Amino acid sequence: MGVADWRAELPILTARTVTLREPVQQDLGALVDLLSIGDASRFGLEYPVTDLAVSEFIERAQRARAAGQAFTYVIVSGSTRAPAGLVQVRQLDPAFEAAEWEATLAPSARGTGIFLEAVRLVGSFAFGTVGAHRLEARVLLQNGRANGALRKLGAVQEGVLRRAVRRGGEYFDQVLWSVLKEDWSDHWVSTAPRVH
Repeated sequence: MGVADWRAELPILTARTVTLREPVQQDLGALVDLLSIGDASRFGLEYPVTDLAVSEFIERAQRARAAGQAFTYVIVSGSTRAPAGLVQVRQLDPAFEAAEWEATLAPSARGTGIFLEAVRLVGSFAFGTVGAHRLEARVLLQNGRANGALRKLGAVQEGVLRRAVRRGGEYFDQVLWSVLKEDWSDHWVSTAPRVH
């Protein structure tokens, strides 16, 4: 699958315990539940999360992929076959060399290793297929689990963005993390299509 091919159709990525695929309208109920969790990443959605807002998010994700601006994956747990999370990578420059990624995981899937397995696939796809050089993440300072996972992934904390995000009328600090392609060596996984 070539660099431009992901724009026509996002490949399914698989690992031992997860499958990643593009969100579809059949995921609506599960994604409304997931994105309604209090500490879920926002993916540009305002609260409260509604069926209409998530349906529009799914459509926007598909349009952004076709335009080469972003790609979005539903994280499907191998054991339940149900959506367990969501991850999105958005370009920060026209060449998609710098990108921002955002992810959220259902509480029932946290601590299972699914997150690291999924983001290793997504990072390998972004660096290897899409051609990104830098991935950035912004995480709430209070989110110890997410900050710890990024540290485990080898991300570098570049700073704290003071009062950078507003939720429910209150401002919160975010930690800015980055991962560079040359730092990804221990995390590469194959994202090539598998022949059965």
